[in-house]
Amino acid sequence: MSLANQPPNPINRCHAVLPTAGTGSRLGGELPKQFQQLAGKPMLAYALSAFAQVPQIESIWVGVSSSFIDHPILKDFSNLGKPIHFLPTGGPTRQETVRNTLAALMTAGVGEEDWVLVHDAARPGITSALIEKLIRTVHGSSSGGLLAMPLADTLKQADLNSTIAGNPPHSMKTIPRDHLWQAQTPQMFGLKKLHAALEEAIRQEFDVTDEASAMELAGEKPLLVEGATRNLKVTHPADWELMQLLLG
Repeated sequence: MSLANQPPNPINRCHAVLPTAGTGSRLGGELPKQFQQLAGKPMLAYALSAFAQVPQIESIWVGVSSSFIDHPILKDFSNLGKPIHFLPTGGPTRQETVRNTLAALMTAGVGEEDWVLVHDAARPGITSALIEKLIRTVHGSSSGGLLAMPLADTLKQADLNSTIAGNPPHSMKTIPRDHLWQAQTPQMFGLKKLHAALEEAIRQEFDVTDEASAMELAGEKPLLVEGATRNLKVTHPADWELMQLLLG
């Protein structure tokens, strides 16, 4: 039986995967941004807490850089009520960190047909309700799915050739936003299928910025499950300030 024709995975076999090997250089600070204090606790703690409160999540796996695996701050995340495994699986890119962490799951005995929900640690606004919504919706699908938001803003295509000496680019045309969505996380796929898709994307040096990109290259059509504005990615100082307000 091909993977595409296999029955859906049981809803109670789900595992969270959080790649956290990035340095967060655009935000600055002594620690990577996912470990910096945000509204009173490390930013990573918000996502870990949300996943720990979801009954269907059996375990949580966090991929960190090998140079960070012995940092004492990791001990602060041990009392959330779910098994949390920190692994030295960080790679030079996000997709390599996820690929390495998925391989470690299979080596540790996690079922190859189990679901994995990959989430950005830099999205502290995720809630257990959103995670459960994704699980309920994707459970009956063989193609997986992700949280995403329909685009609301008007999109402009810039003429990058017009940028001279730091001047802003010119707007060349408006891009229709119908049927356009902004991807969020978590993104939920079968463990073996996602690992294989990432392995192939990395082998062919495709620029995949999320798990759904790799699955699309493998011929899948992931479901788009509406997320929430609060599930934004903290990248710039302004994002950090906004999350301080939302979480505080």
